[in-house]
Amino acid sequence: MLQDDAKREANKRTVLAFYEAGLRQKDYATASKLLGDRYVQHNPLIADGHAGFEAFLAFLKEKFPNLRADVKHVFAEGDFVIAHVHGVREPGQRGSAIVDIFKLEDGKIVEHWDVMQPIPEESANPNGMF
Repeated sequence: MLQDDAKREANKRTVLAFYEAGLRQKDYATASKLLGDRYVQHNPLIADGHAGFEAFLAFLKEKFPNLRADVKHVFAEGDFVIAHVHGVREPGQRGSAIVDIFKLEDGKIVEHWDVMQPIPEESANPNGMF
């Protein structure tokens, strides 16, 4: 049980480091060290593999240099890490609520899914999205 807990915590640290290097710093060289030899992408706008991720970061760096991805919650179970993220492309925008799902093997990210929902101007409740 302790070994499973340690693995889950290590996987969460890997994903958080990936957000920092990749999405906050847009540093492919550092972020790519956290990817496995194979990297399967389920977002239809991003190509598979290291080259696909590198192209995605180059796009973000050019089009949205001020992009922020603030992880609000992170959960791990087995080889999966789920992050609940507030993504903002430009300062002053409301941004999107994002759920990213990562699969890890041997401590490296090998697969990614995401679901995004724009944060509306008005809400039917006072709860917020995070």
